[in-house]
Amino acid sequence: MKKLAIIGSAVVLFCLLIWGYFYFNSEPSNVAEDAANSTKTVDVLEENDILVFTPRKSDAGLSVILYPGAFVDALSYAPLANNLASSGFKTYVVEMPLNLAVFGKNRAADIIDEAPDEKFVIGGHSLGGVMASRFAHENNNEIEGVFFLASYPDKKGSLKNASFPAISITATKDNVLNKEAYNKNKKYLPKDTTFVSIEGGNHGQFGSYGEQHGDGKATISGTDQTDQVTNALIAWLNTSVKTQER
Repeated sequence: MKKLAIIGSAVVLFCLLIWGYFYFNSEPSNVAEDAANSTKTVDVLEENDILVFTPRKSDAGLSVILYPGAFVDALSYAPLANNLASSGFKTYVVEMPLNLAVFGKNRAADIIDEAPDEKFVIGGHSLGGVMASRFAHENNNEIEGVFFLASYPDKKGSLKNASFPAISITATKDNVLNKEAYNKNKKYLPKDTTFVSIEGGNHGQFGSYGEQHGDGKATISGTDQTDQVTNALIAWLNTSVKTQER
């Protein structure tokens, strides 16, 4: 009977995942698709289910690994990744199984192993940020910093004793982020954490995939929010991260 119960639970979980994939799964916008094209300043290619945005003219000395939010296609973060690469930060956007980072927490390990000369920060949007913090918790010697986009670390990804900095970027019209859980889990952030709030931004506009179920209505454009997130990340990378590089 116990085996049957376990099998039954597994079947139910599988069905819920498939339902969630088709119900919540989003499509990248035309803006995202355009941003995934190479330009005079950025080369874009896909390797092993990873979108790689490489600066052509300059190298800031830090690379960025980004984990997508739940049921969000990696391509949806192309505008942000292209912006970061245009400023010299090589950026990897990781495609996840079933578009769920919970099934690909350790995907960053392959990137880091294959690029021993690069220094990395890792982070993500929503569920992607939670999984990125768990990876950083388990591989703290490989990471120079962690960023959270409408996200936070949980107990399994606690960074409260981390020697590296973090940045938490939220948006005032975000109705998807669980504010109570966010505030409760601030205790797992490093002492050196920068907080940024995007006025008028919402949850979905941390990527570029249209409206998200249950989200608030943004009062700024997606491009504006992407630019503000880019500027906040670059300022953090150039100050908090670079000044403490190990």
